[in-house]
Parts: sequence; structure tokens; C-alpha cells
Amino acid sequence: MRSVIDEPATELRYESEYELLVAVILSAQCTDARVNEVTPALFEAFPDAEALAEAEQEEIFPYVQSVTYPNNKAGYLAEMGRQVMDDFGGTLPETIAGLRDLTGVGRKTAQVVASVAYEIDAFPVDTHVFRTANRIGLTKRDADTPRKVERQLKRIIPKEDWGEAHHLLILHGRYPDPIGGLDAAEGAFFCNTCTRYFDTPATHTDRYDQEQTACPSCGSMQVFDTDSGETTKEVLDYRV
Repeated sequence: MRSVIDEPATELRYESEYELLVAVILSAQCTDARVNEVTPALFEAFPDAEALAEAEQEEIFPYVQSVTYPNNKAGYLAEMGRQVMDDFGGTLPETIAGLRDLTGVGRKTAQVVASVAYEIDAFPVDTHVFRTANRIGLTKRDADTPRKVERQLKRIIPKEDWGEAHHLLILHGRYPDPIGGLDAAEGAFFCNTCTRYFDTPATHTDRYDQEQTACPSCGSMQVFDTDSGETTKEVLDYRV
């Protein structure tokens, strides 16, 4: 993965620990791209925890209404700002335990902020880490929860590489490698399971209720566009 991913890092845009925390809270079950669309105006209106602490939920809502669960997240941000000011003297906690004391911050969010902002050894497991680790055989079949995946990955990956491995697995899952050498003259699509070309795909709904392009012959969703070589699979960038 290191050979094809030059700079494994979060795709959330931020300029401070405060902005990173806010962005990660907003990213729960939402794409990084969507979060990056709303945060510039949000950070201009509420540049620090003190500004959030002085705001009400309904004042924050217009800035985050296009992300998932905007009402809840607006409330989390307002309460988080007050907690930082009242309980931590205006400075974000720099430990996983301290971050988890904040409203809207769960285990995965705390680990992301601690790892990225404070270089604390942590291995956050989100959707892409969970799927990719299972798909490429880094974890055993019984690793059916994020915590189990986290424990198994920590056993096989050196602690000093946890942060980088987290981002590598995310980006590998988010942007699957294209297939080279496909012949577009044979068909618009290629099924990597039964190795057939075809022009008219079927559609199947995956276990995450996402409609996917599928092979009309075998039903596989391992389908690639023959022009680009890229997967047709729609991967939701939500957090587990």
C-alpha cells in the first residue's frame, strides 16, 4: 500500500486541533467530502471552542444542515464547546480518555484526534479499515466488530505504524486499485469474478442497503468500468 499511496493522511481539512475535532464529529456516518464543504463557513462563524460555547444549537444548525444528523451534531458541538471551556479551561484534552469525556466523542473519534493531532499511538477502526482488513485477510473470520478488528490489527502491526496503517487501510478501501488491460471493445463492464465482459449490468443491493452495479451472469458486485479500469462499487464513507 505504501508503494501506491504516497501520503497516507486524513482527507478532512483542518488547521488546528479544535478544527480537527469538530470535523471528525461531523464525519460520523457522513463523507469527508461533505464535511469539507461545510466546515469553512462553520469555522469562520465559530473559530474556537469559546465561540461554540456561546452558541445555541439552533445557531450552529444552519452551518451543518447538509451533513447527516445535523440536529444532533449541532447540539453536540454546542455542548462540546461548553465542556472544553468549563471543564478543561478552554484547551482541548490531549488524551483519549479526556477526549471521550466530551459530548459527541466516542472511542473512534477520540482515537482519530489523539493519533492525528497529538501523535498518540492509537488504531481507530472505521468502515474502510473494518472492511479492508477483513477483505485482504489481515484479520480472522471472527473479527466481526470494530473492537475485534482493532485488537487483531494491533497484534500484527508495530505500534509505531498504527497511525499510518489506519490511513493506508482507509484510503485503500476508499479508492480500490483499478484493473489494467481491460478491452472496452468487449463490453462496457468487466466482472472480476466470472471474468466476463458485458454492456448491460444488473443491480443488487448490498448488505449496507447501497444499490450496486452487478454482473448479469453471476450476480457478483466485483464489476469494473472497462474504460477507466475502476470499480463501479459505491462505497459509503460512514464511520462505525
